Amino acid sequence: MSIVSVHGLTKRFGDRTVVDHVSMEIEKGEIVGFLGPNGSGKTTTIRMICGLLTPDEGTGTVLGHDVLTESRAIKRRVGYMTQKFSFYEDLTIAENLDFVARLYELTPRRDHVDRTLENLGLTSRRDQLAGTLSGGWKQRLALAACIMHAPDLLLLDEPTAGVDPKARREFWDEIHLLASDGLTVLVSTHYMDEAERCHRIAYISYGKLLARGTVDEVVAGAGLTTFVAREAPADLARRLAGLPGVEQVAPFGSTLHVVGADGDRLAATLAGVTAETGVRFERGETSLEDVFIQFMARAQDNMGPGAAGGRG
Repeated sequence: MSIVSVHGLTKRFGDRTVVDHVSMEIEKGEIVGFLGPNGSGKTTTIRMICGLLTPDEGTGTVLGHDVLTESRAIKRRVGYMTQKFSFYEDLTIAENLDFVARLYELTPRRDHVDRTLENLGLTSRRDQLAGTLSGGWKQRLALAACIMHAPDLLLLDEPTAGVDPKARREFWDEIHLLASDGLTVLVSTHYMDEAERCHRIAYISYGKLLARGTVDEVVAGAGLTTFVAREAPADLARRLAGLPGVEQVAPFGSTLHVVGADGDRLAATLAGVTAETGVRFERGETSLEDVFIQFMARAQDNMGPGAAGGRG
């Protein structure tokens, strides 16, 4: 069952095309990772899906409601967690949740607030001012507010930015529990480990959707070849840059990863380097990060001079 089924979504701000004919299908219970550089159109796409923005072009449905004409109905059934913490810092956790319960006309409010506090492990902090919370606890409060009205679709816009690794892991454990109960999740992130925890991913760059599928499908579809040099000399990266077939050179500790789209050409180049320097290169696994760096290198920045792009 498709929870999100949109086709050709386009949004312009002035002469800038921020989202350029993006199509997406998300099934019930899926966690879909939405990736791309800053300014690529992720937030704008999410806002069109949740009914906060009306597309300039495109069609589709979210939760069975038309994205062009039924935005109000979509909003009632979606939970949207924004990048910026957007709750009242001079209210307690419980008071913030009570305010959200009023907005959604949940009754009895106290029961909804208490149940949400318990489910998200916030009961012991219910009387703590939101402004005094750490990043991880603010994140948990924001998630609690988003799911209190039992939405069918959860949209998370870079929800773990600025929180520590432990809080990120706990957050993702909670997301997977929610998805196992049937909640559908679209989450934008810059973290590769988070992308790999998603059922499927979609990569957008400067308004255009470049790839979608499972992590393995996206990596395989990129057609990249990776070689690894172990115990590489300090100057090897500089020496390799710009050689035929070499498109990426990245140090990882004492090893050096060399990536290119033309595997045969890259192998020939590295064979020559081995003959000259004695440094040996082994075939390695292409990572999701390698693929995304490649996408970014190939894409046209829509914020550049004369480009038809924008923000978001």
